[in-house]
Amino acid sequence: MNYINTLRGWALGALACLFIANVPELLAQTKSITIEEIYNGTFRTQGMDALRSRNNGTEYTVLQMDRATKTQSIDLFDYATLSKVGTLLSTQDVPEVGVFSSYTFSPDESKVLLHTQIEPIYRRSRLGIYYVYDFTTRSLVQLTNHKIQEPTFSPDGSKVAYGYQNNLYYVDLITGVHHQITQDGEKNAIINGITDWVYEEEFSFVRAFDWNSNGTALAWIRFDERAVPEFSMDIYGSALYPTQQVFKYPKAGEANAVVSVHVYQLGDQSVQQVPVSAEYIPRLQWRNNPNWLSLQTLNRHQNELTLHNYDYTTGSLSVLHTEKDAAYVDVTFDLTFLEDDRYIWSSEASGYNHLYLYGANGKMQRQITQGPWEVTSYYGFDAKTKQIFFQSTTQSSIQRDVYAIGINGKGMRRLSPRSGTNNAVFSADYTYFINNHSSAQSPPSYTLHRTHTPASSKESGTSGALQLRTIVDNSPLLEQLSGYTLGQKTFGTLSVHGNDLNLWMIKPKDFDPNKKYPLLMFQYSGPGSQSVSDSWMGGNDYWYHMLAEKGYVIACVDGRGTGFRGRDFKKSTYLTLVHLETEDQIEAGRKLSELPFIDPDRTGIWGWSFGGDMAVNCILKGADVFETAISVAPVTNWRFYDSVYTERFMRTPQENPEGYDQNAPMNFAHLLKGNLLLVHGTADDNVHVQNSMRLIEALVQANKPFDWAIYPDKNHGIYGGKTREHLYEKMTQFLLDKL
Repeated sequence: MNYINTLRGWALGALACLFIANVPELLAQTKSITIEEIYNGTFRTQGMDALRSRNNGTEYTVLQMDRATKTQSIDLFDYATLSKVGTLLSTQDVPEVGVFSSYTFSPDESKVLLHTQIEPIYRRSRLGIYYVYDFTTRSLVQLTNHKIQEPTFSPDGSKVAYGYQNNLYYVDLITGVHHQITQDGEKNAIINGITDWVYEEEFSFVRAFDWNSNGTALAWIRFDERAVPEFSMDIYGSALYPTQQVFKYPKAGEANAVVSVHVYQLGDQSVQQVPVSAEYIPRLQWRNNPNWLSLQTLNRHQNELTLHNYDYTTGSLSVLHTEKDAAYVDVTFDLTFLEDDRYIWSSEASGYNHLYLYGANGKMQRQITQGPWEVTSYYGFDAKTKQIFFQSTTQSSIQRDVYAIGINGKGMRRLSPRSGTNNAVFSADYTYFINNHSSAQSPPSYTLHRTHTPASSKESGTSGALQLRTIVDNSPLLEQLSGYTLGQKTFGTLSVHGNDLNLWMIKPKDFDPNKKYPLLMFQYSGPGSQSVSDSWMGGNDYWYHMLAEKGYVIACVDGRGTGFRGRDFKKSTYLTLVHLETEDQIEAGRKLSELPFIDPDRTGIWGWSFGGDMAVNCILKGADVFETAISVAPVTNWRFYDSVYTERFMRTPQENPEGYDQNAPMNFAHLLKGNLLLVHGTADDNVHVQNSMRLIEALVQANKPFDWAIYPDKNHGIYGGKTREHLYEKMTQFLLDKL
């Protein structure tokens, strides 16, 4: 790869060396991308919907839709040949089900759970009507007549546990009898087995219950949120009077739900409470020994994470190991118990996120991966070959590759054959994997590989995985794009405050280095995030190409605090959220504005959510650099945001008032000099519209002109119907008028 490290590299004509990831030069580029096309699916890529590996490791299933007959089917494919070998279930077989959006097999694959009538609650939570189809008896059972949450098979597939109205239940599929495990569930008071709002959003899970390995016990987390303050949102709807959505939302420094862990024994219907007390219990997972329950606890500062073992037959609780950090400890899903209950764990203890092996008693046995790069996904462990499979940034922080390594930390080999962004779905026995690859110049493709091909194989063309064939390549999309005018996306680095920051840039197709172009910067900038990556375009990228055709240069810089460059780089912003990040964007804007082809008087910045906070902060504190900013759904004072996320990086407002107040845009409204567009949805349960309203009031009292748009009943994503199209039309016109 060719990178630039200084501004001088950009100015001296070295840009040609940077074209490492361009959309291919295509003939007959005459059409212009429109916002309507971006959001009506014109440039949609083809994927593989709901792929599941079968237990035999030689077959997989995919959810298919026949648009001609309007039927769905779970089809069975052979890994070795990729040929369809059968249909396990079709909606023609079970017409009463109607359309189902996903499916889940029982552990022994004798049954399948069909997901229908799914109704979103928040970001991850869903209500739905679920059916169980038994392949042996060819019988169909609707689990309940009402919508439930998180139905989960027991290990032998004879039962399904689920949440309903804040209580935990299970149904015996043999007898059809439903058993109510908890009785005290109450809205905005007590939740059993399903996470509260802040756990769902910040610890990234909804199902807070788990079966033990032989199905004789269920463990769950109970949330007592009675002391948590309530937040209310007006829902305007179409009726004469609006309604209110009221839910528990712990803001920074406020009371969290009191959490406890309980175990229900199916045999005697007894319940016991695990003797553990902690501010947060972000993970709950049974070990392979059916008597051993693991749970992770976290203190309020989130800088000490403890993994516990609870033996529910003896009532004894012990500590397996503890992670500590001067800033904070990330909670992940990487914990994996091996057959003998040794476990694999990820940690930043070395300065980079890597994998470690611990004994069943919690004693660390070895660090498995190591080096100045990050493990970004853990895929699993093959007990037969003693190999671990994972994704990492070994080649570059803006790329992802798939690797295998021995559990002894030896023999690491790259399995993904192409540079860019690679992700893998392995067969159950790890014999095969389907690699999903994309890059800035290549749309997503799905290829089948044999995992254990010797590294010396001349056929593989990689360091150890034989590519068998291509499944999906999205070449029709490239052909379609040949009729459009697309600029070039290039990657590099920019030296800012002593750091070489990753950067991408899109210039007009007919770029003339002797002309002056307005510059629009995009960023997100949140802790551990990444906006500069060698991957295929999303909706915003098409918008950027549209803007480039209209004569703009678009750039994106990942500043301090972003991820995949080690612990110190990511955690450098601790206690001063958006301060260093803002400094980096202002300085990056300053340096990019000095490029000979950039008009220094026409520099803009935009962002959404954390990026929206950053955009408004940059135009307020960087008025000498930025003339225009668009801020969508911004946090304008971290005192308004939730406890788990905010305190992870800032501690509480009571402990760190300066960190909150000195970096809150609403406190600096008087500094506005340029053009600002502020956008928010009124039903944003995540970043409340309160943030924008308080900033608006501050701007009004400072007598500052600005533009704003409010989208009724739209959440943090601001979508639905023509909403996205309307929003991007508005933002486009604002840029054309102001930048």
